[in-house]
Amino acid sequence: MTTLLRDGRARFGIAVLATATLLAVFAPLVTTIGPTEQRDVVATRFLAPFATDVHGVLHPLGTDRLGRDVWARLVHGARISLGVGALAILISTALGIGIGTIAGVWRGGIRTTLLGVTDFALALPRVVLLLLLAALWRPSALLVVLVLGLTGWMSVARLVYAESRALMARPFVDGALALGAAKRRVLTRHIVPNALTPALVAAALGFGNAIMLEAGLSFLGIGVQPPAASWGSMIASGRDTLVNAPWVAIAPGAALVLVVVASTLLGDAVQDRRR
Repeated sequence: MTTLLRDGRARFGIAVLATATLLAVFAPLVTTIGPTEQRDVVATRFLAPFATDVHGVLHPLGTDRLGRDVWARLVHGARISLGVGALAILISTALGIGIGTIAGVWRGGIRTTLLGVTDFALALPRVVLLLLLAALWRPSALLVVLVLGLTGWMSVARLVYAESRALMARPFVDGALALGAAKRRVLTRHIVPNALTPALVAAALGFGNAIMLEAGLSFLGIGVQPPAASWGSMIASGRDTLVNAPWVAIAPGAALVLVVVASTLLGDAVQDRRR
């Protein structure tokens, strides 16, 4: 960990993600108004950043067309955007590690079947599949989590499979098998712990991708539904006011870009440390 923190990319990524997470967790403590609270829409709509409304409430990032506080919606929206991304990555990483290590350790029909399923899933256009599934069922945060998690494990499985195959050829694995250790024990004691690094790299990179996909679905109206705040829906609500109230879309857009860049830089730093 100390070596990782020497990398500026890792420090930047950890700092941004930690700050975003803390703001999301303590959102009620860093806001003075609820994310959906409206007070006299006509008097409070499209207030500029750092303006005070007629009720004496300060709006650090201004208000939107319905008089809702953009800062409150931003930090509460971080709960949904970061939470959806994190849960989706946990599901996809767990599936990828399980399928990749099993395919790397066991040969024959098990390996052929798992690799065939992985290749088939990789051949499916993910965005089209996401749109199809989101259109078939009522859009919700849970649906987005499941869809992203169940369609994002293939790249992790491929990376872990390659690492597992390489580990199976190492002398310490041959020694464990020669001493009579079962493949299940070899899998849990030797393969999985040593194959976690590529999975963590893929998870860090996939976290940003999952947040982007969730924001895209919410932007199209088939993700998290209003009045719940998510960064994608906030950008969608502010796209028509970029001229007279640009802060409505710029604030969530900047937060989205910052978190995705931080995730990518952190993943790159972890990957370089592994080499």
